[in-house]
Amino acid sequence: MTSNEAVQSSPTIPETMRAAVLRDHDEGLRVETIRTPRPKAGEVLIKVAACGLCHSDLHVIGGAIAFPLPAVLGHEVTGTIVEVGPGNEHTGLKTGQNVAGGFLMPCGQCDACASGHDELCGPFFDLNRLKGLLYDGTTRLATLEGDPISMYSMGGLAEYAVVPSTSVTPVPERIDLVPAAILGCAAMTGYGAVRRGADLRFGETVAVIATGGVGTNIVQIARAFGAAQVIAIDVSDDKLAPMPGYGATAVVNSVTHDAREEVLRLTGGTGVDVAFEALGIPATWKTALDVLADGGRMVPIGLGAGVQTAEVEINRTVRRSQSILGSYGARTRQDLPAVVDLAARGVINYKDVVSRRFPLSEAGAGYEALRNHRIQGRAVVDMSL
Repeated sequence: MTSNEAVQSSPTIPETMRAAVLRDHDEGLRVETIRTPRPKAGEVLIKVAACGLCHSDLHVIGGAIAFPLPAVLGHEVTGTIVEVGPGNEHTGLKTGQNVAGGFLMPCGQCDACASGHDELCGPFFDLNRLKGLLYDGTTRLATLEGDPISMYSMGGLAEYAVVPSTSVTPVPERIDLVPAAILGCAAMTGYGAVRRGADLRFGETVAVIATGGVGTNIVQIARAFGAAQVIAIDVSDDKLAPMPGYGATAVVNSVTHDAREEVLRLTGGTGVDVAFEALGIPATWKTALDVLADGGRMVPIGLGAGVQTAEVEINRTVRRSQSILGSYGARTRQDLPAVVDLAARGVINYKDVVSRRFPLSEAGAGYEALRNHRIQGRAVVDMSL
């Protein structure tokens, strides 16, 4: 058996599939028929149930983050394994399993992966994020004519997706696969920020600045980890309204109120132990630092469009012993199973975070709604529509 032969497969895999392809930044996504990908060593093929629409995709669609075109985006997916490539003898993965895929796909071989730091995997950034390839230096996607198509993570905005085995975890039958698509990015990123970035301790106080899909999950995960106060801060009353249901102890609209003054009032004049910034713009960085207590940790999660900078008050940061701890995703192999478990046990509410569902043919419209701030929580592409 060669390294390219599959060890388990379904007889019903079609030769072609539909996918939302980005060829031109001005045109946006266009649904095309392309070749169905097939897994190689250490990979699985899933029939996609749903794919989340993430704000970071907008930077690629608009050209603010450079990425080779044509490309298929989509990096938070759920689905069912229909083919298992070789080299999976010890993974426990098999056809017919429902799985969630994490956007951070560790190679499992580099120094960072060997030390358990999946979020720092070098080949993931060098090959996938810069070149749209997997770890043998090739893409699994191609046009009907055989021309290569780049993959942003697994290229989940398609009917089928090849995912490295390191970044999938089985999900139990009681998990609803369509809203569960957000577990692999929005929820896992939130978990990574709370568990890894902040190392949140029971009884600490928290502020979450920007309550989109990731911010909503930070709110409920921080509460689940025992935060004494979770203060949700946003510019939209509509986005803030559901936050108490996710565990927020208070909400602050930073347009109508001075966020620093409100947080100091709510915390007895001290500020919060941890401020999570979940959007990636200078204004939200400023707010996060403004509400931080002496000795506190600011954990930025949001990705900016292109190269952005934010001001930091040097003397205050030094004299008040404050920390800025960047958090990108999570440790996929450890943290994605933990997130799935939290969802399965009802500790985190993944279903209500998903407020809108789009068919694949309307993926572009979904991203436009996201760009225009018309999505509360998260939207997903539902392949059954």
